[in-house]
Amino acid sequence: MAEKILEVKDLAISFKTQYGILKAIRGVSFDLYKGETLAIVGESGSGKSVTSRAIMGLLAGNSIYEGGSINYNGRDLMQLPEELFHEIRGSKISMIFQDPMSSLNPIVKVGKQITEALVFKMGMPQEMAKKKAIELMQQVGIPNAEKRYNQYPFQFSGGMRQRIVISIALANNAEILICDEPTTALDVTIQGQILELIEKLKVERNLSVIFITHDLGVVANVANRIAVMYAGKIVEVGKADEVFYDPKHPYTWALLSSMPNLATSKHLDAISGTPPNMIYPPVGDAFAPRNKYALEIDFEEQPPFFKVTDTHYAATWLLHPDAPKVELPKAVITLREKRGKLKNDR
Repeated sequence: MAEKILEVKDLAISFKTQYGILKAIRGVSFDLYKGETLAIVGESGSGKSVTSRAIMGLLAGNSIYEGGSINYNGRDLMQLPEELFHEIRGSKISMIFQDPMSSLNPIVKVGKQITEALVFKMGMPQEMAKKKAIELMQQVGIPNAEKRYNQYPFQFSGGMRQRIVISIALANNAEILICDEPTTALDVTIQGQILELIEKLKVERNLSVIFITHDLGVVANVANRIAVMYAGKIVEVGKADEVFYDPKHPYTWALLSSMPNLATSKHLDAISGTPPNMIYPPVGDAFAPRNKYALEIDFEEQPPFFKVTDTHYAATWLLHPDAPKVELPKAVITLREKRGKLKNDR
């Protein structure tokens, strides 16, 4: 079995707001294994980015740590003082954000921004750092790297800026790379190139990747496992094939039904309603008001995780032995048919 590199257990984080305490993360648990890509998928506000920022020690000042742990190399990151966390952040665990311009200084040449990571984190001499920075730029697919080393971020396209951010993230030989919606602002062609680059670097460097996205389709070909988040909880987790082709939670069904390439008609099936106000977290299943398959118990009690396989779990009362059988959405049936056809073609 693969080596576990990160363990998040019962993590709970809230935020102070002018309207009250917002329960952002409510008992999130998952493991990350050496060399794998774990995708965390869900709508905006589901808690994906808060989870990633907790791992990086980058929570906002109004955050409240309610409990749980994030264990890395035998240490609970939630208990580390900032001076010790600083040694891990960027060196062992790096992060790529959605907008590369939020990570890059617009008035500093990109080459200097890469070398700073090498000089200050690794103590590398300036000339050696410059050589290494150019090598990194070449590795992430920046053409004419020596010339572009002396250019500013505004002289690069969005895709090329994201490549620069990736080179900075990997400058210190990090073991874990967190990608927070890294392709959302890019067009489809460039999006595919960045995904291929991340996958290539993962294999070459034996990285462990946490890929955060609102779009299941983005991670279809890169994720080893998928965790689906809703209202601060993981509601389904399993191998990528299990979540795509044998999903069990109605929220996962809804996400799959809203994917453009799976639309079974000219119109996409948008998820009705809106996520709950987490200042007033629901008593039962948070997805119940938006779930046309909801049972009476969904409004009264949160469902536990039910085991589907040794690697696949879902928190839905529909998996209870006494639950009624429901008709699957067309998108899920279409996926299963496509999978069957692919198997037969082989």
